[in-house]
Amino acid sequence: MSPEEIAVQIRSAVQACVVSEDFQPIDVESFEVVVERPKDRAHGDWASNIALQISKLVGLNPRETASHLIKILGTVEGFEKVEIAGPGFINFTLAKGSAGNLVPVILNAGSAYGRGESLQGQNFNIEFISANPTGPLHLGHTRWAAVGDAIARVLSANGALVTREFYVNDRGVQMDKFGASVQAAALGNPIPEDGYHGQYIKELADVIVQKHPEILNLQTDEQFLSFREHAYALQLKEQQDVLDNFNTHFDVWTSERRLHDSGAVEKGLAVLKSHGHLFEQDGALWLRTTDFGDDKDRVLEKSNGELTYFASDTAYYVDKRSRGFDVCIYLLGADHHGYVNRLRAVAACAGDNPDINIELLIGQLVKMVKGGEEVRLSKRAGNIITLEDLVDEVGVDAARYTLIRYPVDTPLVLDLDLLIQRTNDNPVYYVQYAHARIASVLRQAEDLKIDYRNHSFESSVLVHEKENELLNTLAQYPSIVEKAGELRQPHRIARYLEELANAYHKFYDGCRVLPQGEAPVDAVNIARLYVCEATKQVLANGLDLCGVSAPERM
Repeated sequence: MSPEEIAVQIRSAVQACVVSEDFQPIDVESFEVVVERPKDRAHGDWASNIALQISKLVGLNPRETASHLIKILGTVEGFEKVEIAGPGFINFTLAKGSAGNLVPVILNAGSAYGRGESLQGQNFNIEFISANPTGPLHLGHTRWAAVGDAIARVLSANGALVTREFYVNDRGVQMDKFGASVQAAALGNPIPEDGYHGQYIKELADVIVQKHPEILNLQTDEQFLSFREHAYALQLKEQQDVLDNFNTHFDVWTSERRLHDSGAVEKGLAVLKSHGHLFEQDGALWLRTTDFGDDKDRVLEKSNGELTYFASDTAYYVDKRSRGFDVCIYLLGADHHGYVNRLRAVAACAGDNPDINIELLIGQLVKMVKGGEEVRLSKRAGNIITLEDLVDEVGVDAARYTLIRYPVDTPLVLDLDLLIQRTNDNPVYYVQYAHARIASVLRQAEDLKIDYRNHSFESSVLVHEKENELLNTLAQYPSIVEKAGELRQPHRIARYLEELANAYHKFYDGCRVLPQGEAPVDAVNIARLYVCEATKQVLANGLDLCGVSAPERM
C-alpha cells in the first residue's frame, strides 16, 4: 500500500468518526494528510501525525483522536498492525506480501508511474541562464542549465504546462564591448582593457574573417557593427548547441532587442501606469516599488529619455504575464539577491500577487576541484570555467546529476576526480549501475529461458524483509515527485534515486532472484523478476526527470 493509499484510508476514517459523532464536525478536505517513514523502522512501515494535527478541531486530545482512528484503520485489509505511538502518532505495519501489489501498478503505468496532477491547470514560465551572448556559458550558468531544466521536468510530471525560456541580453554596453573586442582581435590590435579576453575571441574573429573576408574593407563604424552582429550570432549559436548537448532545451529564446523593438516596453509601462505606480521626478520616470517592500524606488526612464535596464525587466515580466503564464519563475545567480524584492515589487505594481504569480530562486556559487586544488581557468575563456570544460571532464550525466542533487541555495564544490570514478562513492554511477545491474539480471533470465511475463505475479510470496524494504521505497516515488514539484526542489528526486538504488542492492544481495544451478523456477523467482523490472522502471523514470540516461550496460 502506497503513502497516497494510506492517506485515503486515513481521510475515510476521519469522515467515519465525524459521521458516528466520535469527532466534532470537520471538513475532511480542509487538511493535508501526511504519511511518512518513521525514523525507527521498528515502529512500522509508515507513520502519520494526523491525530496531532486535527485533535483540537475534533475536540479531543491527540491520543484519544488516534484511538478512534485506529479502531477503523485496524480493520483495513493490507495492514498487519496499526498502533498509537508517543503523543499520538499512528504507525502502520503492512501485511506481509501486500506491498507487492504495487508491482503491477508500476509496470502497467510504465514511464507514467510517479506522474500526477497536483499542478494540473497551472501554466508556468521558467526562465533560467539568460546569459549575455558575449562568451561561453560559465560554471554558474551550468548549475542553472541542469537544475532549471530539472525543475521544468518535475513541474511537467505534476501536470503543469511549462515553458522554458532563455532571455538573451543582446542590447547595451556589453554587446558593444564584445563587438569591439572581436574587431580588435581580427585586426591584430590590442583588445580594449575593459573588453572581452580569452582564446574564444580570437576564434570568433578568425571564423568571421574566413566567412566574410569583405568585412576587412568596411569603414570603421560599419565594420564594428558587422563584427558585433556576426560575433553575436556565432556566440549565441554556440550557447544553444552547448545546451542542446547538455540535454537542456529551451522552448523560447527572447531577445531583449526585440522586446524593445516590438513596443513591449511601452506596453509594460502602460500597464504599470494604469495601476497608478508610476511617477515623475527630476525629469525622470520612476516606479514606486517601495510600496511593495523594495528598499528604494526605481528609475525606468532617465531624464534624457534613455530607458534603464530595469525598464526591460518590468516590461519583460508584464510581457510574460500577457502571454498567459500563471507563474513566472526566475532562476538567478548568487549575485542577484537584490533582484528579489524589486521583481516582486514589479509584480505587485502590475496588479499581481507576488506570493503567487512570481517566484525567484537564487543559486549559490559552484567551484570545481581536481587533485584537491580549485580549477580556476578555462582552456578557451581564460578567467572562467565553462559548461564545456565541465562536460569534457566528467560527461553530461555526471555533471547534470551532481548539479541537481544538492539544494540550489547551498554552495557546491564539484570534485572532478570523484565524478569520473566508477565506484559506489560516485552517486551518479551508483544509481546508473543499479539500473544496469537490473537490466543484466533480466537478460540472464532471458538467457535461461525464464519467460516470467507469461507467469502470473503472486505478491503473497514476497515476505522477505529486503523485499518489503524495496517495495516500500518504490511506493514513495509518487509523493517524492509531487513534493519536488511543489517545492521546486529536484534534488529530492536524485536523493530518492540513491535511496532506491541502495534498497535494490540490499534486496539483490539478500534475495536470490534467479534459481541456483538446476533448481526449478518457482513463484518466488517469478515475483522477484517482476520486482526487478518495476525497480528498473522507477529508476529510469527518476533519471529521466534529472535529464540523465538510464544505461542498460555499464
